Amino acid sequence: MIPSDPGRPTGAESVESTESTDPESPVGDEITELTSPPEEPIVVAPVAVPRPPRPRIPVLTVAAALVAVLAGGALFMSGYSLGRQEVLQPGTPPTASEEFQPFWDAYRTIVERYAGGEIDHKKLIEGAIRGMIQSLDDPYSSYLTPEEYRESLQGISGQFEGIGAEIGTVSGDGTPADCATFGPDCRLVIIAPLDGSPALEAGIKAGDIITGVDGSSLDGLTIDQARDRIRGEKGTTVVLTIERDGGAPFDLSVVRDVIVQREVVTEDLADGTVRYIRLAGFSETGADEVEVALRAALADGVKKIVLDLRGNPGGFVTAARSVASQFIGSGPIFWQEDAKGVQTETDAEEGGVATDPSIELAVLIDRGSASASEIVAGAIQDTGRGILVGESSFGKGTVQQWTPLDNDAGGFRLTVAKWLTPDKRWIHQVGIEPDVAVDLATAEGDDPILDAALEALDALDGSAHRLLRAA
Repeated sequence: MIPSDPGRPTGAESVESTESTDPESPVGDEITELTSPPEEPIVVAPVAVPRPPRPRIPVLTVAAALVAVLAGGALFMSGYSLGRQEVLQPGTPPTASEEFQPFWDAYRTIVERYAGGEIDHKKLIEGAIRGMIQSLDDPYSSYLTPEEYRESLQGISGQFEGIGAEIGTVSGDGTPADCATFGPDCRLVIIAPLDGSPALEAGIKAGDIITGVDGSSLDGLTIDQARDRIRGEKGTTVVLTIERDGGAPFDLSVVRDVIVQREVVTEDLADGTVRYIRLAGFSETGADEVEVALRAALADGVKKIVLDLRGNPGGFVTAARSVASQFIGSGPIFWQEDAKGVQTETDAEEGGVATDPSIELAVLIDRGSASASEIVAGAIQDTGRGILVGESSFGKGTVQQWTPLDNDAGGFRLTVAKWLTPDKRWIHQVGIEPDVAVDLATAEGDDPILDAALEALDALDGSAHRLLRAA
């Protein structure tokens, strides 16, 4: 909150967030964008992240659409921590009274002399907070309105309120298309209703074209705007206008509910000798799903794993620690460096299911792999536990803390730390270089990065990861 004028009485105490270093503390959980990509849902930071190439496995398109559409669009900036509130002494700090004097002069003048209409004091304070944070000129620090704050946290928590369907875009003839706004040549399509979702129960089917929401056309809207119209509070009803198999449009009512996003997709490759695991985000649910997928692979006797982090904007840093710890048995996963330069080590969790070096690992990254994805990739690379295949990652090496404000004033996120790889590399604005680089401009095939990973795994013998890196 804005510090209290020492010359005025105050009826409330100010609050400030403090970051928890306890990995088990729910208020200390590190969370993105993140993405929000950068992640990584609601565009709160103007950062564009390239989309990964269209995978050759059809089910992967479903996962990509889930991230791009249902998980909050541009929620890319991950590596966040939820702030714990701590009561502080209200008032302008005595040592800063001179610096704050111009602020109080402006505030008093506005309150006492503004003649353009009634003053909304709540909005005035919110504007001051927004201005302070904007003055930092940090794309990852920002003020959020109450609604933006709530929706942002929903998007990166792996849950949201809506109908539970993966959506995408197609051209007028029904072929997949990347298009900006809906119209005759750009239409919203249901890729698949989620299992057990309100959409499935209401009878929505894969391939359905959505042309309207609650009686209003989608023409002229972006896919994020259309998504926001379909989403809504649990228990409320949304009416979708649907075209199915070229037939006449009809309306279908769906009662919204809390939806848990599907973040992990698996496939068997190379005649069942390789288990492909795609992770679309870093919620706690996603981390648990990775462990389940790995246990299933080992139970089937599979000893070669491809972990696909392409286009993954990040999320909870605690989830990144959990995912990396499935492969790394001990030692640091990452370091955090606070504003005073103090570095704190975050070690691997015990009990990882795939720490045996005989289990071969290739991690796929690209320019859309950010923050929590880079924490995992950096840990795998620095420890020599596996190989990185693909393109250089995005390059986001900072941690943001989310702090709610009293009096229904929304909240803000603030950059509070850097994160470093186990070898203390800071990859911010640089990214992580893969061990096996793939030039998509010249490469052939439907998914050359995946092809390169399969070739690398075939060449490994379970102990050659470090040798391959050194070469």
